Amino acid sequence: MTANGEGDRDRDREQVRYGDQQVFRAPGGETHQSVNGTGQRLTTQQGVPVSDDQNTLRAGGRGPALLEDFHFREKLTHFDHERIPERVVHARGFGAHGYFENYAPLSDITRADPFSEAGLRTPVFVRFSTVAGNKGSGDLARDVRGFATKFYTREGNWDLVGNNIPVFFIQDAMKFPDMVHAAKDEPDRGFPQAQTAHDNFWDFASLVPESAHMLMWIMSDRAIPRSFRFMEGFGVHTFRLVNEAGQSTYVKFHWKPTMGLQSVLWNEAVKINGADPDFHRRDLWDAITQGAYPEWELGLQLFDDDFADRFEFDVLDPTKIIPEEVLPVRPVGRLVLDRVVANFFAETEQVAFCTQNVVPGIDFTNDPLLQGRNFSYLDTQLKRLGGPNFARWSTRAPGRITSRTRGRARKAARARTRTTASAATRKR
Repeated sequence: MTANGEGDRDRDREQVRYGDQQVFRAPGGETHQSVNGTGQRLTTQQGVPVSDDQNTLRAGGRGPALLEDFHFREKLTHFDHERIPERVVHARGFGAHGYFENYAPLSDITRADPFSEAGLRTPVFVRFSTVAGNKGSGDLARDVRGFATKFYTREGNWDLVGNNIPVFFIQDAMKFPDMVHAAKDEPDRGFPQAQTAHDNFWDFASLVPESAHMLMWIMSDRAIPRSFRFMEGFGVHTFRLVNEAGQSTYVKFHWKPTMGLQSVLWNEAVKINGADPDFHRRDLWDAITQGAYPEWELGLQLFDDDFADRFEFDVLDPTKIIPEEVLPVRPVGRLVLDRVVANFFAETEQVAFCTQNVVPGIDFTNDPLLQGRNFSYLDTQLKRLGGPNFARWSTRAPGRITSRTRGRARKAARARTRTTASAATRKR
């Protein structure tokens, strides 16, 4: 043996090639990577190269495993802690990255950063989801779909946490646990999964007449969309936009898919769920990776206190809508999803949305359901993600709009201006 033991160790190992990599194979058959090359090396979380990832360190050839094997302890500990509890609702979801491009400054009604400049592109992350089913349920369940958007603005993150249906089951968050417990599978048998076709839910619905409007929506085509790409989104609640002077305007948010609305029939949904329970996930992934980027237009219903006083329903009631023929939707920008996630667990599964995450220029109203969500979302994230520091991770950390992004936004705005001017010239 040499002074450092390298001679004997090399003689005991056979050099073999796997593809374009040369590794060593020890007498037991396990492979040892070479740390002398320039290729990428397997390391511990502290950056220490790992020569054997297949066997624990032992006292002798057949001896007991040694506690000093820090790589073994680190690998097993990481594995034991790598999962988190699934969401109570919206457990099955799929997300993608993109941007929101503002059409024109809205400084007269809000000082919110995403609406501050023509052509400004704000990075976003969007997560679509079903509501009642668990992570392993099928995509084509008859259910509400979540449509949650995280805007990474220059003044912090804004979460617009909505659904594909413009109303909700209840008016007050006090009833939310009761509604969710009723909608989940029967507690004694654990089924039916991802559907409310059982007595618990209909007992609840019969005792809560304010849910009647929502029932009409979930029994319609809206509850079995053909694709996330053909699905509308709504903020559900009434919010406030606030300008630099402190003047506020009521607002309801609408996402309109540029490809229009499409749904499937119930017998189609049943067949698709059986053949491909990941149908919606696969559709969105394939569309983005093939360059067919889905797009939605953001529209606002804007009104003042005088309209609110005259309207026949309470504008803060989330079980009601303001008809678009009464109050038209004003298009203000577009959402484009152009990048799939690189790590589903780190990005889509660990992302955390909260209605209380707003930026200057966007504010709450006294809607009791919204006020309850502001508390509940953060509270459940503390449980699901293990503590209050989750906001610094990956898709939850505050974003930055780089100078390159701003440059693209200005270039896009100039191009749109030229296109508009050209069209106007042709019309004349």
